[in-house]
This record gives sequence, structure tokens and C-alpha cells, in this order.
Amino acid sequence: MPDTTPDIRILSGNPTAEEIAAVSSVLTAALDELAGEHRRSRDAGPSGWERSRRGLRVPLVRGTWTTPDV
Repeated sequence: MPDTTPDIRILSGNPTAEEIAAVSSVLTAALDELAGEHRRSRDAGPSGWERSRRGLRVPLVRGTWTTPDV
């Protein structure tokens, strides 16, 4: 299984271990949430637009019509 830990690099400043842990946890939670939204949207099935459209009608064949007896 590939390593799923995000690669986070601190480029400047002198953060404490607690600050690095806080930033890492917030970024990891945000990435997990985005991944979950992506999976839900992909597995959601047809959109409302696709569900509401009508199917194509079958062409009418000449001579198959009957009139009701009145």
C-alpha cells in the first residue's frame, strides 16, 4: 500500500513541534474531506438533469393506429 502521508515542507520561520502538528492535522483533514467529496460525486449516479430527461419515443409505424369505438 502506498504511503498516503502528505509531503509538507516548512520553508521559513521556526515553528514548534506543536505548530507543525496542528498545521499537518488541519491540512490532512482538509485533503481527506476533498477526497471524500470526490468519491461521493463520482458514485452519486446520474445528475438531476439526467434523471429528469425523457427517453426517446419509439417511432410510430403507419397503419398500426386504431380509433376507439365511440
